[in-house]
Amino acid sequence: MYSLLKPFLFSLNPEKAHHLTFSLLRFSKYIPGFSWFSNKYYQSNHPALKRKLFGLEFTNPVGLAAGLDKDAVAFNELGALGFGFIEIGTVTPKPQPGNDSPRLFRLIKDEAIINRMGFNNHGAFEAAERLKHRKDKSLVIGGNIGKNKLTLNENAIDDYTACFNALFDVVDYFVVNVSSPNTPNLRDLQEKEPLTNLLNTIQKLNHSKTKPKPVLLKIAPDLTNGQLDDIIDIVKQTKIDGIIATNTTVSREGLSLKEDELKVIGAGGLSGKPLAKRSTEVIRYLKQTSGNAFPVIGVGGIHSAADAMEKLEAGADLIQLYTGFIYKGPGLIKEINEAILAKK
Repeated sequence: MYSLLKPFLFSLNPEKAHHLTFSLLRFSKYIPGFSWFSNKYYQSNHPALKRKLFGLEFTNPVGLAAGLDKDAVAFNELGALGFGFIEIGTVTPKPQPGNDSPRLFRLIKDEAIINRMGFNNHGAFEAAERLKHRKDKSLVIGGNIGKNKLTLNENAIDDYTACFNALFDVVDYFVVNVSSPNTPNLRDLQEKEPLTNLLNTIQKLNHSKTKPKPVLLKIAPDLTNGQLDDIIDIVKQTKIDGIIATNTTVSREGLSLKEDELKVIGAGGLSGKPLAKRSTEVIRYLKQTSGNAFPVIGVGGIHSAADAMEKLEAGADLIQLYTGFIYKGPGLIKEINEAILAKK
C-alpha cells in the first residue's frame, strides 16, 4: 500500500506530506477491514520477539523514534502498524511554533532528511491529555522531553521537570533530549557538569514518586570518544536507565549534494542513511567501553533489515526508526522483525 502512496506523498512539500499522512492514519480506524489488514501485513506477534528492559515488556524490539508523533496524536494508529513501542515528543512545557519554514528537506538520493523543526509542539500538558486515551496497553509509550527555545540553559531544569510531571502518569519511560541541534545552545547541556546536575534533579524527582519510571538520555552522534566516556560516567553516577544513540548530526560528510545546494538548505540535523555508520560506532563504543553496563536503544540510518541487524550486533538492545520509516514505509517494521526471528 505504501509503495502506491509514496510517489504522491513525495511530490508534496515534506511538512504537507507529514500532515496528510497523519490525517490518513487517524482516519484509518473508520475504514472497514483496516484492523485486519494491518494485523496481517504489518504486525509481528511472535513470543520470541518480546524484550524485557528496565522493567518494561516490549512486544518486539522495533520502535518509532521521537520527532514523528510530536504531539501524541496518532500513537494508537502507529502502534497498529507493528511498532513495539512509540516515543512521542519532543515536548516542551509551553507550546511553541518551532523555527520558520521551510525547515524540513528530503535528500532523496541519499535517503536522508535535514530538519530544523525546533521542537515545534503543542506543549506537554496537551500531549498528556491525549495519552490518557491509549487503546493498546501493551504498547509501550515513551515521553521525550526538552526545553522551550526562550528558556535559558541555567533555567532548563525547570522545563524538564515540568514536562516530567506533566507526562508521568501517562508514559512508560522518559527520554531527556539535550542533543537536538535545532534549539540554540541546547547541546551545551551535554557537557558533564550541567548534564549531571540535570539528570540528578530528574532522578531525585523520579524517586520521589511511588513507582519511578525508567529515564534515558538521548545523545548526539557528534560527540568525541572523550565525551562519550563522560556520558558513560554520568550514566553510572546518576543511575539513569540507558542511552538512546543517536540523534541527528550536524555533519554533511558523504552527501551527494553539492556545497551550494547544501547552503540553500542551510542549518539542521541530518538523519537517514548517511548517519548509519556513525550511530553504529557510538552504540558499539558505549557497549564495549562500559562493559555492557546499561541498555542502549539504537537509532540512525536503519533502512533495511540488514541495517537493523548491524545495530543489534553492535550491542543495541532495542532499535528505533524514523527516516527509514518515511522512505520505506511500515513494511520495514515487519521485515526487521522477521529477520530477527530468522536468526533465532
